[in-house]
Amino acid sequence: MRTRRANYPSSDEGFSSPVRQKRRLMSPEAFSLFVSKYVKDNPFDALPEDLLISIMVSLGSSASSPLDLVNAKLACKRFCSAASHEKVLVHASMGALTVKASKWSEESHKFLRLCAETGNPEARYMLGMIQFYCLMNRVSGVALMAEAASASHPWALYSLGVIQFNGSGGSRKDKMLRAGVVLCAKAAAMGHIDAMRELGHCLQDGYGVKKNVQEGRKFLLQANAKEAILCVYGKCRKNSRWSVKAHAINTFLVEWFALHPAARGLRLCCYSKCGRPETRRHEFRRCSACGSVNYCSRACQALDWKTKHRYNCTPVENWDERQGLEIVDQDAMDGDGDALDEHDDADLDDIVNS
Repeated sequence: MRTRRANYPSSDEGFSSPVRQKRRLMSPEAFSLFVSKYVKDNPFDALPEDLLISIMVSLGSSASSPLDLVNAKLACKRFCSAASHEKVLVHASMGALTVKASKWSEESHKFLRLCAETGNPEARYMLGMIQFYCLMNRVSGVALMAEAASASHPWALYSLGVIQFNGSGGSRKDKMLRAGVVLCAKAAAMGHIDAMRELGHCLQDGYGVKKNVQEGRKFLLQANAKEAILCVYGKCRKNSRWSVKAHAINTFLVEWFALHPAARGLRLCCYSKCGRPETRRHEFRRCSACGSVNYCSRACQALDWKTKHRYNCTPVENWDERQGLEIVDQDAMDGDGDALDEHDDADLDDIVNS
């Protein structure tokens, strides 16, 4: 029995025939050409403006990459204009804001700045980290991170805590241990795992807060338990946003300083997924056993110990004496002032509530 052949448009008109290549997808340009030729009325023209913006807000808040928004903007003119609406930009997710360091450009900077100006805390945090560590604009970077922290952004709170602990962007005298403890405590209360670890080690060591080994151990156990739960949940759902992984801005920092090495004498945090560089010489702390690695925080030290450093840490007494290597107090080499009192007799509750 003979069948009637369907009258599909030919490939000469800008796209391939679905009869000959059923699985080949149209390019955005070919789809636009098809709509303009064979669809008289655009179905999106009948949608109310508020519904269209609501669709774009939902798309932007759940986007896993910037291409999700870009492809939506190519669909039609109304989607293109709706994607630039303030409500869409303020709810843009971390995935929608993620950019690779190798593709950083003025357009990327402009888009992040536009999202930050609308009040998007994720954009403020990411742009603040880029300004502070990559573009050397310390004041603007800290201001953006502070705005994100005021919106209860846990990563911004933790990163500001690391800056306060290290006195980043200034001298050793600029260390503010109490402020670092407060910021980490607020981030830990929101469930930030690295902040829990940092706060736990501070309590165990009496660093910036009254020493409380039992309370510090409790924070460390909570961090490990939460990490284990999230790892299991992430394995059950591969695309789960709760899976344990580094923040996109840390990946950006790692890629950035691989392409643009830090100034001479400044080192990166040795935890491979951190990417933070020193802002002055000997800012980060060394491993107390081998002295060959340095970290921006105790949380990074704990993570690197679990994944790598525990297998190649060689105590100083086992080194070859002919190498002439020795442990040096990095802060003492700064020459910025007198010794810093790293211990505090105030309880954690008193510091947080003060």
